[in-house]
Amino acid sequence: MSFRQCLIVLRGGGDLGTGVAYRLYRSGFPLIVLELSNPLVVRRRVALATAVLEGKVLVEDLHGRLVETAADAEQLANEGGIPVLIAPSLETVAEKLSQPICAVIDARLAKRNIDTTIDQAPLVIGLGPGFHAGVDCHAVIETMRGHTLGRVIWDGPALPNTGTPGVVGGKGVERVLRAPANGQVTWQFDIGDRVKQKQHVGSVAGQPLLAPFDGVIRGLIAPGTTVRSGLKIGDVDARAERSACFTISDKALAVGGGVLEALLSHLARQASAAIDGQSAVS
Repeated sequence: MSFRQCLIVLRGGGDLGTGVAYRLYRSGFPLIVLELSNPLVVRRRVALATAVLEGKVLVEDLHGRLVETAADAEQLANEGGIPVLIAPSLETVAEKLSQPICAVIDARLAKRNIDTTIDQAPLVIGLGPGFHAGVDCHAVIETMRGHTLGRVIWDGPALPNTGTPGVVGGKGVERVLRAPANGQVTWQFDIGDRVKQKQHVGSVAGQPLLAPFDGVIRGLIAPGTTVRSGLKIGDVDARAERSACFTISDKALAVGGGVLEALLSHLARQASAAIDGQSAVS
């Protein structure tokens, strides 16, 4: 079965959104990724949003490329590529496409619903807290690590935001590097580099950032980015597996699997309804 006629719009090309893109793209769905002009992505080496910063990006076997217009995005998607388009507004993109949107997926992980509504596509999916299935979207995918990660919710909300990063390699809140001040970020290391505890990793507005423990740098916001105090700008992995810095995470793939399940369930119901309709007519 070919899904080439089912165009997906993915709002957000961060690391979780890229896990969704991976599952959908490998299953044969064409997709367009919408991003901000200045994405604050930390896990840049596994995020399609990096195409905004660098013009193109390769994440495993996904080739993301920055495009300028909705028409360019649609053409590249139908040719088998993955377009990344700067477009904060979904409506401005949808009205310029020549084919209907099959599904909209809000993967911006804002922990709240910014502007997603259930009438934006035949299937609207929200990732994580801030969405209520049956109210502002058709389905919600659980994003919290644990027993329910990746589950599809057809009625009700995701688990509430705890404000605490999930545990990776035995480290939770302490693995996250946050901006100590407002200002511009500079780094002394790069993603994939090994660091020692209290080693000077970088700085914001001249204030130093130290490695919280021995490990590998899993993610860093783009150098030169202007950030606000308290913003997550880096991630250190105590597992010290360098390859994990350059491959899509288990969490992202689980969430992507939930999105794929929701999409296939939706298409199966549509096909069943069409068959029932034909049977009634005959």
